[in-house]
Amino acid sequence: MGKKVIKKKVISSLNRSQFNLKMVTSDICDHCKTPCSRGIRYREYMRIPGSVGRGVPCILTRGIKLQ
Repeated sequence: MGKKVIKKKVISSLNRSQFNLKMVTSDICDHCKTPCSRGIRYREYMRIPGSVGRGVPCILTRGIKLQ
């Protein structure tokens, strides 16, 4: 019996450098050692009474997306 040939998945140049950013909440931004401008704005927004937040993408926790 012959062996089955499996093709390797080719990653296109567009997807090769695509990053995933983790969503963090304001309590994580408060304890961050290197605060970014996006995190500082989000913290200030969340201090307003009645504000609803779903998190902000953190640049420091990015990882390469593998397909």
